[in-house]
Amino acid sequence: MKKIDTYIRNTVVLSMLVVMALMGSLDFIFTLTDELSSSVEAYTAGQALFFTLRIMPTSIYEMLPFTALGGALIGLGILASHNELVVMQAAGISTGRIVWAVMKPTIGVMLLSLVLGESVAPRLQQRAQSDLAIIESGGLALSSTGGDWRKIGDVFIHVNVIEPGGTRLQGVTRYVLDENRRVASSSFAAVAEYVDANGESYWRLHDVQETVFGEETITLNHLDSFDWRVDMSPELLSVLLVEPERQSISGLYRFANYFENEGLESSSYYLAFWKKLLQPLATASLVLLAISFVFGPLRSATMGSRIFVAISIGLVFTIMQRMMGPASLLYGFSPLVAVLVPIAICLLLGIFLLRRV
Repeated sequence: MKKIDTYIRNTVVLSMLVVMALMGSLDFIFTLTDELSSSVEAYTAGQALFFTLRIMPTSIYEMLPFTALGGALIGLGILASHNELVVMQAAGISTGRIVWAVMKPTIGVMLLSLVLGESVAPRLQQRAQSDLAIIESGGLALSSTGGDWRKIGDVFIHVNVIEPGGTRLQGVTRYVLDENRRVASSSFAAVAEYVDANGESYWRLHDVQETVFGEETITLNHLDSFDWRVDMSPELLSVLLVEPERQSISGLYRFANYFENEGLESSSYYLAFWKKLLQPLATASLVLLAISFVFGPLRSATMGSRIFVAISIGLVFTIMQRMMGPASLLYGFSPLVAVLVPIAICLLLGIFLLRRV
């Protein structure tokens, strides 16, 4: 029995690796081509290649559920085409035993997705985005191609570059509002450093150009340094350059809580949080659906048909996710429900088809 389990597992794992190699190679080529077409003069081909390599773990992480889906469908399909599944069942091996043999490598994929999504991919993504933002910003007070806007109390800020670790910023633009919600002052600091000493924490801005808007006059000031005391830690700032879908699970949760406490829109971050946290469950549901198709309608199908079905299932699942996410933001229902609906549909359909078998 153990030899049969090992044989099924090895076949499925090999199929998953082949699918990952094909999908990863295509994604790498397209991403590198897109980076090489950048209009930024200081952005060299070597930097584009290095950037692409550093964001590849993020791409691999996003492809893992569909890699598991394709690997399970193709691996089991190979066994079905050679009538090996029929022989196994004729020898008294239950369908449940075969399903469990396929789910074992799937659990490995699920664990790998948690490691990549929490630690490896977000850090490399942040470093790559930081270096790219430094190149693109060119020291401008406001770079439209990098950075992000954030509201902290009565202050709107824009940061061009957040260096890895989040304790040093480049190009910090601030707009301060008065009690009447009018702009009282604006400033630009070339560099900001996080200071945590003597029980106090704040941001020290260097080379500050400040404009103060009075009732009838406008005053221009230059400050060598300015201590900006604000409740914004480097951990929260370190995720600003990275899109919600490409942040760590813990970072998304902290940032969503911060936005919620500030009275700002946090649903998009909760949506990304639940999507990443439940990705292992999505992987398992897709693999279970693939198994049910092999035992059911695709038992005697050709390899081309199985690949087509794998692509179709992946597309339908992605479309459902992309429809439910914006719908939850638009109609105000829970982001958790938006993430669970596509997973539940795949899971229930897979169980239904397997029960018919």
